[in-house]
This record gives sequence, structure tokens and C-alpha cells, in this order.
Amino acid sequence: MNIEPIISNRSARKRLYRRDVLTRIAEGLCAEEGLTGALELSVLFCDDAFIQDLNKQYRDIDRPTDVLSFSQDGPELGGRRILGDIVISLETVESRFAHIPDPADRAAAMRDEVRLLFCHGMLHLLGYDHATAEERARMAARQAHTLGIPIDAAWPAPKEGARRRG
Repeated sequence: MNIEPIISNRSARKRLYRRDVLTRIAEGLCAEEGLTGALELSVLFCDDAFIQDLNKQYRDIDRPTDVLSFSQDGPELGGRRILGDIVISLETVESRFAHIPDPADRAAAMRDEVRLLFCHGMLHLLGYDHATAEERARMAARQAHTLGIPIDAAWPAPKEGARRRG
């Protein structure tokens, strides 16, 4: 299997992800789901205003969110199967960890959160949802397994800048 993430960062925040790490997460999830061949996905890092516009347009929720996924699983394009798009607000990520005084610790926590949100977005592209408690538990377990983290740290941080346990 070969995954080629197309990554664009339109956020003012930089150096919060590594392409190779995101690729490994995507490849691991796709392999476990039995996907083969050449796969493509798009990842856009943005700020709150941009993701709020998308959230309003596609979910009728007029506020920023942390991650959105748009499945485009369909016919191949140029020999590659397109999985879809993941959009992550780095501004939201930054606001969640503003309480951490040490810049290096804050940056590390933000990078961990970006990996978690990317994994969460990938699972949505692969058909996972969290509308019920059972679905949420299944998704959290997959995130914990994929990222090698405790289950209680495997869910995106609560909204409104609240801290996540773990």
C-alpha cells in the first residue's frame, strides 16, 4: 500500500506536524482496514475562521471546531483511490494548550493533539463514527491502539479550551 498525503498549512501556526508521522498513522489504519493499492488523502491545517466557515456550510454549526473530515471515497483518479479530506484548526489546538507555561512542553502537547485529531479524521474517512456511546468507545479504542496511548487520552480534548486528562 502507498499513501500520499497532500498536506497544506494555511495556519499561522507552524511546525506542529511531521509528514512522515501522519503518513505512518494513515498507512497503519488503512492496512488494518484491509485497504490496498495507491491511496490519496488531502490534509489542510488552518485557523479558526476557515474551519468555522466549513463547519457552518457543511454542518450548520456556526463556530470553529478542531477537525472535520470529508469522505470522497470513490473511483480512482490517476491510478490512486481518493479517501477524502481532513481539515484541522491549529488555532483551536493552540488554544487548548495555552495553559502550559513551558513553550517546549506546550509544543509537544500540541503535536500530540494534532496526531490525535489526524487519526480521528482518518477513522471518519474509513467509516467510523461516534454518534453512540458504543461507536465512541470503538473509535477511542482504535485511536489509543494506533497512537500507542492510554484509552483515556485517546479522545480529542473537550471543546472550549478545556484540558484533557492523561
